[in-house]
Amino acid sequence: MNRRTLLRTATALGAAGLATGVPLDAATAATAAPASPSGTRDPLRVHVVLFQGVEELDLAAPYEVLSASDHFTERDVDVRYVALDGPRAITAAFGTRLRADQGWAPEEADLLVVPGGGYARKEDPGVWAEIRRGDLPRALAEARRPGLTIAALCTGVMLLSAAGVTRGRPCTTHHRARADLEQQGGLVKNARVVDDGDLVTAGGVTSGLDLALWLVRRELGVDAALGLEAMLEYEARGTVWTPASPS
Repeated sequence: MNRRTLLRTATALGAAGLATGVPLDAATAATAAPASPSGTRDPLRVHVVLFQGVEELDLAAPYEVLSASDHFTERDVDVRYVALDGPRAITAAFGTRLRADQGWAPEEADLLVVPGGGYARKEDPGVWAEIRRGDLPRALAEARRPGLTIAALCTGVMLLSAAGVTRGRPCTTHHRARADLEQQGGLVKNARVVDDGDLVTAGGVTSGLDLALWLVRRELGVDAALGLEAMLEYEARGTVWTPASPS
């Protein structure tokens, strides 16, 4: 274990103690205890989609939250950046250069997370360019299958709209794109996160935190989500709409 991993683990364990009221030593012992063979589960496989012009905060927030969730559950969590034409280099909306080391393989994912970016700049790289090109929306439409949850945040939801994924489904997006989403057939809800089963969407640039915390809560349990909130010093905000929620 390298120093950075050790520090992150220590921080996570301390946060787990704060969130659950369990002393640090007890939290350490619980984490160190091996899971019983009967209780083992397959890893939670998360693919975060990258494209030219993707928003930095949109891609980083869900990646970090979901990656850190591994500290608060006995289930392994495998989070990867993927790109349709990957592996390849990506330049994000504000010039950050990064690389998607994994190619497109939604059949190997349990969660597919689609960030947004560039919706206000129609001629620049970003969501509009990907919609015009058509390849990513087609790939997203073809990715749907039983067992896969497709999640999107901010204007990444408009890529799902272009793919036909949100048509007739409860959903949300950035407030400036809501009219477009509704016009294209989405049933827009006034909520921070909208969970419609295999389609989960969130609205706003910072909503990647809330989307990811909700997915952790749903997939890994309340204790994992509470531990993450304590570690991140961030409390999930806004309403989560589900089919049981009042319309």
